[in-house]
Amino acid sequence: MRLSHLRRLALGVLVVSAPLGAQRPTNADLTARLQEVLPAATFERVSATIAAARADGLPTQPLENRALKFAARGVPAEQIERAVVQHAERMQQARTAFGAGRTETRPSGDELDAAAEAMRLGVDGAAVSALAKSAPSGRSLAVPLFVVGSLVERGLPSDQALARVRDRLQARASDAELEAMAPRGSNRPEGAPPRGGARGERAARGPGGPGGPGGVGAPGGQGGMRPGVPANGGQRSAPRGPGSPGSPGSGAGQGRPGRAGPP
Repeated sequence: MRLSHLRRLALGVLVVSAPLGAQRPTNADLTARLQEVLPAATFERVSATIAAARADGLPTQPLENRALKFAARGVPAEQIERAVVQHAERMQQARTAFGAGRTETRPSGDELDAAAEAMRLGVDGAAVSALAKSAPSGRSLAVPLFVVGSLVERGLPSDQALARVRDRLQARASDAELEAMAPRGSNRPEGAPPRGGARGERAARGPGGPGGPGGVGAPGGQGGMRPGVPANGGQRSAPRGPGSPGSPGSGAGQGRPGRAGPP
């Protein structure tokens, strides 16, 4: 099956991964690669952060992939370490935001990664909670959140990006239809702040802002889907069932710009 544009962009995250037809790398594979590309002291600290995230029930491949991607791009070791720590923190905040908006199911690893990436780009935790609360029951929000982040990175204010995606979700749009909303790349130079207003500028100034070590949109300014993000196979989602409790929460991840790379 032909990969969508956003998923093709995201394949850059697995910079040292096997070919598309090969099996997805295991944690042991990624750990071995990290040990090869990071200085010993940095590897120990990054490994400790990843181990703590795993013990906390957070997905760890996004953290390992981040470190590998920035190492391949020549980002300084201290920025790589900071990017890993900050993304783990954003995933914790994303989990809290999901819990405030959707109580019937826990967020998947892909949803946490997508929400954390959106937070890096200036979307706050309350917006994540609102999307989780309003989405059709049983609908994965990994793709919708990556689309929100991509729109914000392009310069659309986060409340408008959220409203656009929410409207499409309520119209039962498929993942493929949502992905068609996302811009193909970004006009913003590497390291430049987003055009989404003061909150976006604050996100760009802090660790993990666009252009710094942290993920989609940096370096290279391109947003996109992560490998493993569950799609709906082009099918429209099922209608939302009654009784989806929850109220908006908060928790935004802030970042700081890197050089030609991270957070």
